[in-house]
Amino acid sequence: MTRDWRQDRYLVRCEWGPVGAASVAGDAVVVVDVLSFTTAVTVLVERGTAVYPAAWDDVRAAELARSYDAALAVARQEMSDDNPWSLSPAALRRAPAPERLVLPSPNGSAIAAAAPGIVVAGCLRNATAVGRWLTERGFGRDRSVAVVPAGERWPDGSLRPALEDLLGAGAVLAALDLPGEVLSPEAAAARASYAGLAEQAVGDAVRSCGSGRELVDRGFADDVEVALEVDASDVVPVLVDGCFGAGG
Repeated sequence: MTRDWRQDRYLVRCEWGPVGAASVAGDAVVVVDVLSFTTAVTVLVERGTAVYPAAWDDVRAAELARSYDAALAVARQEMSDDNPWSLSPAALRRAPAPERLVLPSPNGSAIAAAAPGIVVAGCLRNATAVGRWLTERGFGRDRSVAVVPAGERWPDGSLRPALEDLLGAGAVLAALDLPGEVLSPEAAAARASYAGLAEQAVGDAVRSCGSGRELVDRGFADDVEVALEVDASDVVPVLVDGCFGAGG
């Protein structure tokens, strides 16, 4: 039986969610969760925080925080003066920067925690930096890389592809200095989805899409704006020994 869905004839791959990450994973996996896990990771790593990913609502998250003497992020609506850390990138900028933080999320964090090989956090804020980092290390030439848009969840728990993650993945792929033939059709389509839009159009699309509107309607419009700071960050968070830090 052939397994062409693995995209393993291509050095640069793209597939959705946790199952996609496991199915097409190569030497490196770039997790893209624009609203908001990987955007939050860039903000934290810029501030010097070591970020430990954990699955959402997983009791091991609290245990992980205790074992590393780390703070534990809570849901946005549960933030308080005693615990000001959550998936909100805007709130993370205002809060004191902890030395270590366990950051659960139902999508990007869970994918990062389970992904094999080298794991990088990518988003619109650091897409060019991530593309440059990968290219300089031979990914797409000598080693394979899978760019994984995390997506969201429908009420029944199934994967909901999310426009903001498609665009974030496309931005990372567009930043790779590579010929088109090394990209799978899935990766090429994601790259084209981003490359075909002006920066203003990307912002309008993310603000107006389902995930963007959900955050705006819940009072977290600032989080969407932080996520739309295209290429504002040079930090490339890389997962080493279970935590994200700045890749060298």
